[in-house]
Amino acid sequence: MQKVQAYIDNNKDRFLEELMVMLRIPSISADPKYKEDVAKNASFVAESLTKAGCAHVKIYPTKGHPIVYGEHIIDKKLPTVLVYGHYDVQPPDPMDLWDSPPFEPVIKKTKIHPKGAIFARGACDDKGQFFMHVKAFEAMVKTESLGCNVKFMIEGEEEIGSSNLGDFCSEYKDMLKCNVVLISDTSVIANDVPSITVGLRGLSYVEVEVTGPNKDLHSGVYGGAVANPLQVLSDMIASLKDKNKKITIPGFYDDVVVVSAKERKAMNMAPFNKDVYMKALGVKDTMGEKGYTVLEQTSIRPTLEINGMWGGYIGEGAKTVLPSKAYAKISMRLVPNQQSDKITKLFKKHFESIAPAGVTVKVTPHHGGEAAVTPSDTPEYMAAAQAMKTTYGKDPIPVRGGGSIPIVALFEKVLKVKTVLMGFGLDSDDIHSPNEHYGLFNFYKGIETIPYFFENYAQLKK
Repeated sequence: MQKVQAYIDNNKDRFLEELMVMLRIPSISADPKYKEDVAKNASFVAESLTKAGCAHVKIYPTKGHPIVYGEHIIDKKLPTVLVYGHYDVQPPDPMDLWDSPPFEPVIKKTKIHPKGAIFARGACDDKGQFFMHVKAFEAMVKTESLGCNVKFMIEGEEEIGSSNLGDFCSEYKDMLKCNVVLISDTSVIANDVPSITVGLRGLSYVEVEVTGPNKDLHSGVYGGAVANPLQVLSDMIASLKDKNKKITIPGFYDDVVVVSAKERKAMNMAPFNKDVYMKALGVKDTMGEKGYTVLEQTSIRPTLEINGMWGGYIGEGAKTVLPSKAYAKISMRLVPNQQSDKITKLFKKHFESIAPAGVTVKVTPHHGGEAAVTPSDTPEYMAAAQAMKTTYGKDPIPVRGGGSIPIVALFEKVLKVKTVLMGFGLDSDDIHSPNEHYGLFNFYKGIETIPYFFENYAQLKK
């Protein structure tokens, strides 16, 4: 490990500059006009793996964006680690809320990141985090310190639901055969409080369209007599939660696993200060489901959130229009035992049933995924925990995350292996938001920690 650390120390500046090059590529998978940029980023990933010492690298086309695969087999008798990541990013909108251009990465010092943080779309989610694995792999190969076989699968569609990944895994499951999947696309509690994510919520994502009159109307001539789709949509959405912020869709909670009082007590022992939390977000109070703490609301309870809502006139000045249509995008985070397809059907049935007679409603499912809980008593988890203890100086806390990585359940179903979620970001890194950033401390801490995972795992699997 001393040789590995020396190699990392001697190449830190180059590692960072290479990441900055990738962050300049606007690999927005959701927008077709960036298709060439997504492909360009795939080529960059493949080139990076090759330069790092990967013996076999190939770009696999899909019906959407390409998947980059690489492998380095040193001994078939040794355990194999499959590293998963994604090089696609969220759209940067709204652009006017960025302090610097989203695809022109800059390093700025902040209160949380006194050593500096990289500000750019994808810095933390997930370019900065998967690139740690490429650089850690390079350090192990170049110093002849690699103790496990390694496979890489870096995709370009995670931010739009990984719609082609399932078919890829099924078709190439023999090629992807491994003992464990290792992912860095999650966070730690704080830079001095390491943690490992042991649970993720599932996802059901839909778009709704409410149509009233067959064209936009003059709000003075027709207002008050004809249904206004924006008003109707607002009322319908408002009815989806009661005064205690509980979701009102019939059957929504039927399959929710009840978390024991003992486990709830344990998870609330994680460091958390509600006042600091609210101050950081600029809010005067939280508004989660009654009867649960913030830590519980964002991990073990399902949610329903409006991600976007539009219709009518939103340009400069005034236009007195009664719009013909109104739209919204809605995401539901799910917990273990809830099935995304079932929840999507329940939502569609309920939303259509509450529409008043003056409008028609269309519900379009987008993508979804299942919740996952990973055990914390396996050699895979222990290898990660010991690695973090070595580099952070303290045992990591097992936590349940509020986000969704649907492919974790996919890997367990198709590849029959568990996943270790060893992320290094912070919840305050503004992923999916303007001014996304990733601390230099976190970037380098990941590169330093990952080789210890491989060393520990090789020993534990003997």
